[in-house]
Amino acid sequence: MEKLLLQIKEFLEIPIVSLGPTRITLWTLLYFGILFVLLVVVTGRIQRWLLRKWSAKTQLEIGTRQATVSIIRYFIISFGLLVILQTVGIDLTTLNVLAGAIGIGVGFGLQNIANNFISGIIILFERPIKIGDRIEVGDVEGDVVRIGARSTTVVTNDNITVIVPNAQFISENVINWSHNDEKVRFRIPVSVAYGSDARLVERLLIEVATKNPDVLEDPVPGVRLMEFGDNGLQFELRAWTNTYTHRKGILISALNFAIYEIFTQNKIEIPFPQRDLHVRSGSLTSLPPKE
Repeated sequence: MEKLLLQIKEFLEIPIVSLGPTRITLWTLLYFGILFVLLVVVTGRIQRWLLRKWSAKTQLEIGTRQATVSIIRYFIISFGLLVILQTVGIDLTTLNVLAGAIGIGVGFGLQNIANNFISGIIILFERPIKIGDRIEVGDVEGDVVRIGARSTTVVTNDNITVIVPNAQFISENVINWSHNDEKVRFRIPVSVAYGSDARLVERLLIEVATKNPDVLEDPVPGVRLMEFGDNGLQFELRAWTNTYTHRKGILISALNFAIYEIFTQNKIEIPFPQRDLHVRSGSLTSLPPKE
């Protein structure tokens, strides 16, 4: 048994590469790997503990708490990594050449990872989005549930989780429905046939909005006659709400149902595409029927 242990020890002490006076062996790599995994696991538990115990007692909102705790974890990991390198016997001054090679690698092969990581730091500090926000970026619309170092997790209304790279929030236009507060205005287009009483249409749309309990009384709902369309008059109902920011389809559907019912009761016609056919004077020749 002792002979086997000595053989394993000799095998692990075989030098792989030398960095100046420092020799990197299999034991060095194994020791470094174990300590680094422990560092990641411990900092992860510290992060969860801070979120659950310490930050929950503060008056900060959840997005700010998440950003603060994440930055603390990154700092601990960076400091712990330096300590681990010294512990395993690697002289940091011998890593200058290696750092230069890593820098070249980041500049070429790892630029997307570096871009997403830096974008994540910018998001945590500037906070254009935060946990719980309702956002739209590209073709993705949903609630932000997690902001990580490389990506942000968004859950859609279909309960589908979408992983969005952080760089997308920096390089593209982002619609944040709840950045300032939960109060937003919805615009519902409504078309009625020519010949309809425009003022009656306006009153009916205002009535529909005021009867809906999810439409705010202040600011008051409004109606605008937007244009004279090809098939009818184009109105727009504008209603404010603070309850359906994350489920706007529910409120829009409820308003559309109510609009259709009240238009039917008041004989307001909703138009459909119509085309007039003008036949110029002349003669038409009919083909004989096929036998």
